[in-house]
Amino acid sequence: MKIGILGAGSWGTTLAELLFRSGHAVRLWSWSARDVENIRITGRNTVYLPDIAIPEGLAVTTDLAVTTDAADMLVLATPSQFLRGVLERIPKEKLGDPIVVNVAKGIENGTLLRMSEVVRDVLPQLSPQRYAVLSGPSHAEEVCLRRPTTVVAASADRDTTRQVIDTFMTESFRVYGSGDVAGVELGGSLKNVIAIGAGICDGSRFGDNTKAALITRGIAEIRRLGETLGADPHTFAGLSGLGDLIVTTMSRHSRNRHVGEEIGKGRPVNEVLSGMSMVAEGVDTTRSAYELAQKHNVEMPIVNEMYEILFNGKDPVQATQDLMMRQAKNEVWS
Repeated sequence: MKIGILGAGSWGTTLAELLFRSGHAVRLWSWSARDVENIRITGRNTVYLPDIAIPEGLAVTTDLAVTTDAADMLVLATPSQFLRGVLERIPKEKLGDPIVVNVAKGIENGTLLRMSEVVRDVLPQLSPQRYAVLSGPSHAEEVCLRRPTTVVAASADRDTTRQVIDTFMTESFRVYGSGDVAGVELGGSLKNVIAIGAGICDGSRFGDNTKAALITRGIAEIRRLGETLGADPHTFAGLSGLGDLIVTTMSRHSRNRHVGEEIGKGRPVNEVLSGMSMVAEGVDTTRSAYELAQKHNVEMPIVNEMYEILFNGKDPVQATQDLMMRQAKNEVWS
């Protein structure tokens, strides 16, 4: 299969390597000529994934037309807030009808669109039945080392889901199927907001009790918003919900948890973000999640406090106290 991967960050690079070693013809696209040249010279993506050798024969390019031309499958590994701009640059006349697999985790600021909706908005000629989202607890740093990993592929079409499963599945990368595109996209996106909060717990030295409460009540908020937006609530008990939430709130590889940890230690948000080479999707997603909750009148107290911390400079300790002192109520899941 001819596969084009848009985005040469750690996840795009990892999936390019995985698919290439499975026998597919892979082209990996990057917007950065410097990064592409560095990969060609060193055989490694030294900016995002320095410890992994890129196989000889895996094509890396800045030519978007070459990457997408007559591709059987396109993998969208561009950070969510940049996806629209990349899609708009694709030469539409040579695009064909590829399966589109999104692996970015976010909700577009301003429009409040999920990534499937962004694709539909920019590339209306593509069939929604050919779209899938691949998500789950899957840090690139472990996938590329062949650590056993499980994810979920969701599409409105069963055949598309099956093709994605067959394409990505390896002995160390197990792919489950789902028909809930909205749920898988929202679970993968919203967990990053909670992960920043988990990092704040770590940086503030609140302890395990606090973090466990945040994870548990966080998944309840994700479910509430997801169900309001048409997702199956059961999806959030699975890999793209609870599974991804666990790994992102606990792992040393998590960029979003790292951002929160630094904030919890007292560093300003802008200073933390300016010192990172990788994108922490949860910051922008917090803005979108907050606006979606306001728009649909969904109660999301953790998201509200995260918004206040990130965008209005609220003290994390005060935000925690405000969450703890909310009016008492029964615990209700559904």
